[in-house]
Amino acid sequence: MKKSIIALTATIAILFSANNIQANTPNSEVTAIEIADAQLQSVYDAYFTVKDALIKSDSKLTSAKAKDLLTAITAVKMDKLKSNEHTVWMKVVKKLTADAKSISATTDLKKQRETFKSLSKSTYDLIKVSSPTEPIYKQYCPMADADWLSKEKAVKNPYYGSSMLTCGNVVETIK
Repeated sequence: MKKSIIALTATIAILFSANNIQANTPNSEVTAIEIADAQLQSVYDAYFTVKDALIKSDSKLTSAKAKDLLTAITAVKMDKLKSNEHTVWMKVVKKLTADAKSISATTDLKKQRETFKSLSKSTYDLIKVSSPTEPIYKQYCPMADADWLSKEKAVKNPYYGSSMLTCGNVVETIK
């Protein structure tokens, strides 16, 4: 009888510890989603640093930040993306890469800003299918006839910098 009670107690203890280990093990599905979000988030963050450098009209900084963007783009593992993000990624990755290379290869601010139009379009297409953790504002400048993305609602125009810093308006909020 004593052996039965000890065996039963040992079995219950093993079951409880196995259950506890399983409960404390992270769900691989959540981890995969976090990895996908982190990959694209690094691309978005790098895009915003390029935009901020253009706002400052600093062509050398813009070139350096475009190199960081290129690094973020090449680091994305497509197989870790959600299905809808993967589909759009496949459509825009070549253009994103070409635009980031083009911006990083020059210190001509006018050329950088012209290429930024295309970069913004590709980034918009991608962020539109993502689930950003915070609102992203699509802004438009009628003088440049171009859009860009911003984390802030306040308009800071990357196409004209300080000469027309607040030219433009919010045309869409992406949540």
